[in-house]
Amino acid sequence: MTTVTLDGLDLSALLCSRVCHDVISPVGAIVNGLEVLEDDNDASMREFALDLIRKSARQASARLQFARIAFGAAGSAGASIDLADAEKVSRGMFADDKTQLTWSAPQALFPKNKVKLLLNLVMIATSAIPRGGLIDVKVTGDGEAPLLILTAKGSHARIPAHVVDLLAGTPEGGSVDAHGILAYYAGLVARAAAMDVRLTIEGDEVTIRAEPTAAAAEPPAPAADAPEAVEEARPSDSEPSDTALA
Repeated sequence: MTTVTLDGLDLSALLCSRVCHDVISPVGAIVNGLEVLEDDNDASMREFALDLIRKSARQASARLQFARIAFGAAGSAGASIDLADAEKVSRGMFADDKTQLTWSAPQALFPKNKVKLLLNLVMIATSAIPRGGLIDVKVTGDGEAPLLILTAKGSHARIPAHVVDLLAGTPEGGSVDAHGILAYYAGLVARAAAMDVRLTIEGDEVTIRAEPTAAAAEPPAPAADAPEAVEEARPSDSEPSDTALA
């Protein structure tokens, strides 16, 4: 299939649409809670509204912090992001949700694109278990050659429709919409980070595995000798050596 390449304007517009989609619900709930506080003097209703505002504000903040690293230029002053920050924003996404998160990763700085890939794969894992469940994240290796394994387990687990093609940059129909931009963007980041992403399913468990591409994993070839230079440096048989001259 033909690889689809989005221009900068379309890519940024679709990512902005995705971020807005994620935060519009909690922000709307905050507005509703404020309206209740303005119009209702009942103590129980006011307490309900305050609780709604608190929860929704935390949720909106968590989603924005996550998006800042997953899609944005967080940490642009350097080339690395702390995996502890990735864990923190990921846990914030599931604080009040039906999905639990377990996380095992070294305390280390990893290249920015590899961390961005990890966070985008967390979101793909979330979509693999629409009824909730458990997402287990394991990161091993170092920043140059990490192994990322995410396991999503839950009722009605499935590999989301078209996500494999979107990761490869070959979406069905030859176009990308706001629903598919996350997987398409994850594929862009994976290729920029020289990482290969594979999805498998067995029963109610979906596994996402990301590892360095074959080319990136190969050690650099040793420098070839320069026989010409060696020959030039060696005295010829017809020339007297320094010892003979002495």
